[in-house]
Amino acid sequence: MSIPLDLNVHDYYNPTECTWCDGCGDYGIMAAAKRALVELGIAPHEVLLCFDIGCHGNASDKMLGYRVHGLHGRVLPFAAGAKLANPNLPVIAFGGDGASFSEGVNHLVHSFRSHYPVTFVLHNNANYGLTTGQASALTWQKQPMNTSPLGIPEDTFRPMEFVFAMHPTFVARAWSGDIPQMTRVLKAAIQHRGFAFVDILQACPTYNKFATHDWLLENCYDANDNAHDISDIDAAYKIACDTSKGVSCGILYQTEDVPHFYERLEPRKGKKTTAVDEVAITDVSKLMGEFV
Repeated sequence: MSIPLDLNVHDYYNPTECTWCDGCGDYGIMAAAKRALVELGIAPHEVLLCFDIGCHGNASDKMLGYRVHGLHGRVLPFAAGAKLANPNLPVIAFGGDGASFSEGVNHLVHSFRSHYPVTFVLHNNANYGLTTGQASALTWQKQPMNTSPLGIPEDTFRPMEFVFAMHPTFVARAWSGDIPQMTRVLKAAIQHRGFAFVDILQACPTYNKFATHDWLLENCYDANDNAHDISDIDAAYKIACDTSKGVSCGILYQTEDVPHFYERLEPRKGKKTTAVDEVAITDVSKLMGEFV
């Protein structure tokens, strides 16, 4: 897709002052999201950006476009509903690891199960940053956090094992300091046929003292540089879950062979219009009269 001559990242600029901590990975993720949209030729009025609650959610005030700032852990059902109402509109949902693997883990399960044609970007900083560094389901073991100074007593959730158990059609991982890599991954995710899961390992300089920017820089590698076959789900699972020699990034798995949710809806087969095209004012006074 060629980029319109008058489209650039400045079109997504919002004068609202950024209040993220210095060194926060949200800056890089937002920059990559803008670049991906521009390189795909998608203008701010041609995309819906859905944000969950959390530090990342403040991006809803920091970039232009149609934006929704939802309830904690509930961004995915809203994004899915919007996409089903207007399947011609690219929909990107952003959520943190706290909201996505605790309050909203049920919605994540059914997004995979239903193959909603939505891009989901996980801001994975392994803590609840907005509420001052409480441990999340993805916080590493033996890490002192606010409200758990001796470390968490629960087992740390293993997100990639969970994701691959859900029979995904697109799985990618990146880290917040590599904007070119994030841009490439997000472009592929936005163009994917079904539900695209993008795990972005995000530096949190204030509360995450274990997976720091420097640690991520040293330990993350791009699997797509190593002739990784993204169509091989077994190989993808192996490199995604085995972090003993480094953290694999890039597009880990993708298949376009699985129809997404909208394509499976029998009542919509053969329809040339979308649900938003079919909305009309209907006189229900006669119906309501039956209840008087």
